[in-house]
Amino acid sequence: MNDARVGTPAGADRSAAAHAAREVIELLEVLWNKGRDLTSPAPVSSSQLRVLYILDRDRPINLRTLGDELGMAPSSVSRMCDRLDALGYVERSPSTASRRELDLRLSSRGRKYLEDLRARRETALVKVIDAMPPAQRAALATGLSGFRRAVEVSAGAEPDAAGESPAETA
Repeated sequence: MNDARVGTPAGADRSAAAHAAREVIELLEVLWNKGRDLTSPAPVSSSQLRVLYILDRDRPINLRTLGDELGMAPSSVSRMCDRLDALGYVERSPSTASRRELDLRLSSRGRKYLEDLRARRETALVKVIDAMPPAQRAALATGLSGFRRAVEVSAGAEPDAAGESPAETA
């Protein structure tokens, strides 16, 4: 029986996988930042980028709900959205649910920014993945799919009936 504690075969595998994932994440951060710097003359912070991703996925959304998702105070979320609005990436409009609330949406400029960013990142990834042998590419795809599902389960986001995650359908 393999115990999941470090020092046992299962624990050693878990530690090795976590170490490898951390190293890959650090390398991806370098690629991501290169792509982000090339996408716009006014690149956004990682917190602002997270807001853009949320608005891309959950549209429209109000400040309170956005703050809850980000785990941030309403005043901080409001200031961040002010900056994104000044860049032309976010649009605010009166809520259809409440006259006291504003709905936030990605503007066409914000959507274009995300499209360009994602395209640059995918291009950078394809260049790296092209250097891998086919069997390793297949193993990577399988491993990343399993990793994504484990993240979704731990975050409480179940895949839909088609097996797609909420991030894939956005």
